[in-house]
Amino acid sequence: MNVKQYIAARAAKELCHGDVVNLGIGIPTLVANYISPDVHVFLHSENGILGVGPTPEEAYVDPELVNAGKLPVTVLGGASFFNSADSFAMIRGGHVNVSILGVLQVDEAGRIANWAVPGKSVLGVGGAMDLLEGSKKVIVTTLHTNSQGESKLVEELTYPLTSERRVDMIITELAVFSVTDLGLELLETAPGVSLETVQQKTQASFRVSKLFNKNNEVTA
Repeated sequence: MNVKQYIAARAAKELCHGDVVNLGIGIPTLVANYISPDVHVFLHSENGILGVGPTPEEAYVDPELVNAGKLPVTVLGGASFFNSADSFAMIRGGHVNVSILGVLQVDEAGRIANWAVPGKSVLGVGGAMDLLEGSKKVIVTTLHTNSQGESKLVEELTYPLTSERRVDMIITELAVFSVTDLGLELLETAPGVSLETVQQKTQASFRVSKLFNKNNEVTA
């Protein structure tokens, strides 16, 4: 299991039976492959699918069956298809229980930037703003640092803000944080990762929860 798969597997543990779940682009799409068979959720895609299944094997890819990120998907029995307007009405109407999003940055208040990089053209905003405002719970899945080794958990955002609404949880390959009224709270570290490592690689301030679980194990 590589680090992105580890993050996805850990995020899948946060899903509950009956949840309607939207998976964003990147690491979030991997979550579909790690949902427990005992947990029946309904995966939603902004382009108009409710009932998305795991990633298909190459031999079974249908080029006309894709998610909002244009990646091939499967659908489960009972899946439904609808237009984009209805899909966003579901989001804006508060019918999505959990959204799992990737980010460029997240600040110590739990606000995220994930739709634009200054100086680079933007092909489209996507659904992140709507998902942040309309979802009952938002989980961030991201690598802890960027390609330059800089923390993606920062004191203040330097990329354009996606929404003033803060997320509820942040999951990286190093740690899991809860976002509270008082800021970021460290819940657990990944297997083999020390608290000192998390402190060194996190620019944002955080406190350690009384429920802190060192070296949490994920099996998948």
